[in-house]
Amino acid sequence: MNDAICLLVNPTAGRGRGGRYAAPAARVLREAGHPVRAVVGLDASDALRRAREAVAGGARALVAVGGDGLVSLALHALAGTSTPLGIVAAGTGDDFARALGLPLRAPAAAAERTAAALAAGTATPVDLGRVGGRWFGTVLAAGFDSRVNDRANRMNRPRGRLRYDLAILAELATLRPVPFRLRLDEGPWQELDATLVAVGNGTSYGGGLRIAPGARTDDGRFDITVVGACSRRTLLRVLPSVRHGGHVDHPLVTVVRAARVTLAAAATTAYADGDPLGGLPLTARTVPGAVRVLGADG
Repeated sequence: MNDAICLLVNPTAGRGRGGRYAAPAARVLREAGHPVRAVVGLDASDALRRAREAVAGGARALVAVGGDGLVSLALHALAGTSTPLGIVAAGTGDDFARALGLPLRAPAAAAERTAAALAAGTATPVDLGRVGGRWFGTVLAAGFDSRVNDRANRMNRPRGRLRYDLAILAELATLRPVPFRLRLDEGPWQELDATLVAVGNGTSYGGGLRIAPGARTDDGRFDITVVGACSRRTLLRVLPSVRHGGHVDHPLVTVVRAARVTLAAAATTAYADGDPLGGLPLTARTVPGAVRVLGADG
C-alpha cells in the first residue's frame, strides 16, 4: 500500500454508481502514473478500519468513490493527518463535493482533478466540524429536518427519495416549535423557540438544499441558520426557497456565525452528514484545515 493511491469504494452508492465509477477513476489515475489499490469494506466500520490502515501504511492519497456517507468515513480516517483526500462523487447527495466545486457524477473528470493536484503538489486545506470524536464536513441539523431523518430511517417503504417526501409530510402534520438553548463561542446562553437549527460547515445538505448558502469551508466558522417558530403554511412557503438559498431573506430566518456552538433541546436528535450524532445537548466546533482535499476550488 505504500505510496499507492487508495480507492475507498462503496459499490452500492447512488444505486450502484459507486461500483461503476471505480474502474474509470482507477484508469485515469494509473494513466497518470500512480499505482492504485482498491479498498471495499464489509460494512461501514470495516471500511473505516481499512481506510485507517491504508493511511497509516503510507497511502499517497485516499480517494473516496461514493456518496457523502463514504466521504464521512474518509474524513474520519484522514482528519488531522497529512494524507490528502480525493473525491469521486457517486452518491445521491454529494453535498461535500458540491461545496468544494468538485465534479459530480463524472468519474473521469473527478480523477483527472485528483491526478492534476497530485502532479502539482497542491491540496486545499478544508475546515471540518467536530463533535467529540465525530467529524462532519457539511451540515449538522437539529429540529424539523432531523425529525424527518429519524422518521425516514424508521420506514421500510418506499425506497429512495419518496420515503423522505412522505416523512416530510408526516412531520408537517405534527409540526411544533422546539425550545432550544443556544450558545455561540463564549457568549451568553440564548433561549428561543425554533423550527430547526442547522450548523453549516458546508453550504448544503439533502442533495443541494442550500440551508447555509453563505458558509465557507476555509474561514474557521460555522454559518448557523435558525428558522424560528412558524406555522405549517409558512414552512411550506419557505421550504422551496431552500433549494437556492433564498430562505435566508425570510424574516423568520436568522443566520449567525461562530467557531463553536452548543445546542440543547429535549427529545431532539442531531444529524450531521446525514448520519445521527445522538441527542442534544452537544457542542460542535470548527477545526480549521482539518483535511486537505485534492482538486477542490480554493
